[in-house]
Amino acid sequence: MSTPTQPIEILSESECWKLMSAASLGRLVTSVGGEPEIFPVNFVVQNRTVLFRTAEGTKLSSAVINKNVLFEADGHNAVEGWSVVIRGLARTLRTDEETDEAERAQLLPWTATVKPHYVRIRPLRVTGRRFFFGSEPDREFTIA
Repeated sequence: MSTPTQPIEILSESECWKLMSAASLGRLVTSVGGEPEIFPVNFVVQNRTVLFRTAEGTKLSSAVINKNVLFEADGHNAVEGWSVVIRGLARTLRTDEETDEAERAQLLPWTATVKPHYVRIRPLRVTGRRFFFGSEPDREFTIA
């Protein structure tokens, strides 16, 4: 791997999806009572959409009522990190065909709870960045 010339790289949409496909934990950002809320969820990427399961409650109702959501996932290793943000529309899956397709993704809940509802986020905009770790560059200090 070559040494990057810049500490931050803007990712292509294709690279964003590749990274997201290898991740399994992300954050759903929505609004509850006019206030922003963040919910950690395990997820899968299916056909360039984000799919997660949930139970009845705040996460489900806020995603459905607001439908405009953000979804963020990130990862890192010893030399670099990345972050992808998806702006999209969330909706619960209702038809047998939609549910059958979602079940083929084999998305299992991480916690021992029943999560009967599938939510799919269809992207409107996908952005991402890769961060190369290293020392802070030297800076000049001016003392007035």
